[in-house]
Amino acid sequence: MMSLARGLVVIRAFSAERPNMTVSQISQKTGIPRAAVRRCLYTLDKMGFVASVDGGAFNLRPRVLLLGHGYFASSSLSQAAGPILNRLSGPLDESSSVSVLDGDEILYIARAQTKRLMAMHLDVGSRLPAIYTSMGRVLIASLPYHEQEQYMARAKYIQYTPHSLTDATALAQELEQIRAQGFAVIDQELEAGVRSIALPIMGRDGRPMSAMSVGVHAQRMSIDDMKEKILPALQEAATELTILSKTL
Repeated sequence: MMSLARGLVVIRAFSAERPNMTVSQISQKTGIPRAAVRRCLYTLDKMGFVASVDGGAFNLRPRVLLLGHGYFASSSLSQAAGPILNRLSGPLDESSSVSVLDGDEILYIARAQTKRLMAMHLDVGSRLPAIYTSMGRVLIASLPYHEQEQYMARAKYIQYTPHSLTDATALAQELEQIRAQGFAVIDQELEAGVRSIALPIMGRDGRPMSAMSVGVHAQRMSIDDMKEKILPALQEAATELTILSKTL
């Protein structure tokens, strides 16, 4: 099924930063020969998943959302999290989310968005680098040590902001602190002006199943205030989802 695998890789090559890509650009990003990329794009175009634009580039079409619709429509965890997030975000007037660990990224599976908009638009299906998010870190910190080491070994350290951690030693210390205290806080490491706090949702097998977080603007709330005002409500919501998830 090499053709199927290549087609999926081609689809994943598109991103918010590169919504339009040529055959050569996709080939360079994926490592797939240009002739094979061209064949994939031809088939995807016929199926309505991509379309050609000016200059010989291609972009994704709305039909590609069908590939993920089945998962979200059938995901019991996603459906269960929605009402809990709404009850959490309402009184706080802050956005909240639930995500799962997918490779080296987190995948948002449920979200309650308030009217307070942040620069980074996030919705169900959004992906972010796990080590630079509170949900990603709390999930990694909850894994067995040998799995944590695998993440550390392949982590890509990027200076997104002046606050971003950029070395393995600092990340290891941070994960150890998260493991000890049971929650993670990110202070403007991925996006300037944004702080978030997260808790793990543990499964029946004792492994982290997902994570729940609340994000705030740094100017509105300090880290101490987050721990005092948001953490108790987040703990209550996470406990509710943990109990509910074990009945799904």
